[in-house]
Amino acid sequence: MNEVIETILNHRSIRHFEDKPLTAEQIKTIVSCAQAAATSSFIQAYSIIGVKDKEKKKKLAALAGNQEYVANNGHFFVFCADLYRHTLIGEQEQMEVIPTLESTEKFMVALIDAALAAQNASIAAESMGMGICYIGGLRNHLEEVKAILKTPERVIPLFGLAVGYPSKITEKKPRLPLEHIYHEEEYEQNQEVYLDQLQNYDEIISHYYYERTNGKRQDRWSEQMANMLSKQTRMYMKEFVQKNKLNLR
Repeated sequence: MNEVIETILNHRSIRHFEDKPLTAEQIKTIVSCAQAAATSSFIQAYSIIGVKDKEKKKKLAALAGNQEYVANNGHFFVFCADLYRHTLIGEQEQMEVIPTLESTEKFMVALIDAALAAQNASIAAESMGMGICYIGGLRNHLEEVKAILKTPERVIPLFGLAVGYPSKITEKKPRLPLEHIYHEEEYEQNQEVYLDQLQNYDEIISHYYYERTNGKRQDRWSEQMANMLSKQTRMYMKEFVQKNKLNLR
């Protein structure tokens, strides 16, 4: 156990922030830590857009489902899959790179690179005494988000990251048991074992909600997931991604 591990294990989403902007030095440190993350074949297929302007934050908050912590935080980062710069590199070096940039593989690389960078940024922020909350709601209305952020072709905003000093800290949410996530040598396919693990976890989550809400809520994780997955959301995504010249091959 050390401070890094303690910081990682102490993570929880923060949705209430003090009215205290991050300094330029703090922003630089967080972005530098993001850039230190691993990147496939050194492609660095992502970009980060920082949003300070309050009106822009309000617009993004509305597009993300009226999440007020998108508007009220210390700083708002938007992580983007980005193969635009590689298009320019191909033109500069006079080499045909478009078929590769339009491949599913390079789209996956861009998603993974952005996610790794964001997690580094999150841990850096939390190690500095701040809280974070990932905002996938930006994908509700990506055409409008792209217009606000003025992102070019082959750049897709993936999610936001609200960062700031917590004004309210919630209880840590129990994760799935380790043995349900971690498989040794091969994937566990004994359904009895699998479902038994899920049932045990459902009881833990139900108890967590019961305690947190003084008995007002006690839904199970499996129940949550089934309800969520039964509703089709953001089904425009494939068309949107391909319109932006990604994931075409």
